[in-house]
Amino acid sequence: MSLDFSVSDVIPATPQAIYDAWLDSKGHAGITGGQPATCSAVVGGAFTVWNGFITGRNLALEPGKRIVQSWRTTRFVESDPDSEIEVLLEPVPGGTRITVNHRSVPDGHTSYRDGGWQRSYFDPMKKYLGPKPRPKRLAQPKRKTKTATKGRGRKVARRATRRKRRRS
Repeated sequence: MSLDFSVSDVIPATPQAIYDAWLDSKGHAGITGGQPATCSAVVGGAFTVWNGFITGRNLALEPGKRIVQSWRTTRFVESDPDSEIEVLLEPVPGGTRITVNHRSVPDGHTSYRDGGWQRSYFDPMKKYLGPKPRPKRLAQPKRKTKTATKGRGRKVARRATRRKRRRS
């Protein structure tokens, strides 16, 4: 008997950005934390992701909205039919709600449901597509000061810019 389930999360990116990354080799590698991928963006096109662990074909594509793919891992036995994923992308405040409906998963392959999608796709996707941390601003260097001797040997600091103004 096979397993059907759905998992969902909110990704801080547009539906189109997620759609484009999913179907692009470099983008797919990015959303999985750097795992090698060869992808196609056409219906019927084959793909291999997670360094060859997952293979399949694009069954239906609706740009920015929906991706349907056959899905097979190297752990499936020969008699197992391909499973099918449907990726739904819905704009929500803060980004996109991504819902993965995974159907016809062979018996014993519950790791997808039990955190596999979250760990292997949603978490790295948030890092890859989400806002990038701003680089820390370096402290502005203090203006150079020059020390001058004035009366009775007392030292007085003067800003270089003030000295230049007096000379002009």
